[in-house]
Amino acid sequence: MPGRALTGLVLAIAAALLARRARSLSGSGAVAAAACGTLCVIGGWRWAGLLIAYFLAAAALSWAGKDDKEARSAGIISKGGRRDARQVLANGGVYSLVAALSAAVPATALVWGAIGALAAASADTWATELGVWLGGDPRLITNGTIVRPGTSGGVTGAGLLGSVSGAAWVALCAMLAGFRGHGVVLAALIGGFGGSIVDSLLGATVQERRWCDDCAEPTERTVHLCGATARRVGGIIRLDNDVVNLLSTVAGLLIGVIAYCIARNFGDWGSIW
Repeated sequence: MPGRALTGLVLAIAAALLARRARSLSGSGAVAAAACGTLCVIGGWRWAGLLIAYFLAAAALSWAGKDDKEARSAGIISKGGRRDARQVLANGGVYSLVAALSAAVPATALVWGAIGALAAASADTWATELGVWLGGDPRLITNGTIVRPGTSGGVTGAGLLGSVSGAAWVALCAMLAGFRGHGVVLAALIGGFGGSIVDSLLGATVQERRWCDDCAEPTERTVHLCGATARRVGGIIRLDNDVVNLLSTVAGLLIGVIAYCIARNFGDWGSIW
């Protein structure tokens, strides 16, 4: 394991530097990505392969229709472009930690939970990217109020389809990476979509909300595009989009574990999972 971890560290650093050169990661994001990659390799190469598959799809989606998405949501979304350390850890931290833990505790429930966590990150990423790019006017998941594209808690038909697709992508890649059994698919689909819904619910209710008085516009940015400081008008202080993303992956983890506990109690039928 020490040799594999060292090899993983070298490869993770190389991959993170390539991603930074491609402008997908900031400097801090590259450091965080290298740390996540190393933790995954401790669990095994398949864990690292699945993380890479998630990241490649997320990076490709972030570049697709980039100009259109920025035009529709730049004033709302708190961060854009290259992912920083908080974003990387919020999306991949839970999965990476459980991957490393699996080397010492090879429990099937942990595998289901970890895949559910990564699928939740993937589902949320796909939902956001496709929803802003291809969706119409989003509506708050709680009361149906029309909000601006990019607003946390807003959903569209394209975004919901993207959520399912993002979870399905992790399910497919997990199978190809060597995570065997129908349970992998179940954990990814249920944990992924469920975690994405939790993300939307938290975004619509408790996530910190701000307002730019100069532009008379809502935003999630501390400093609006015009340069004015946006004041907080709702939500829990410091509970920003990164924290919500982290909580949604935790929800995906818990849903995956619960799904395993339920499935294993179905006797012979449950054994197929």
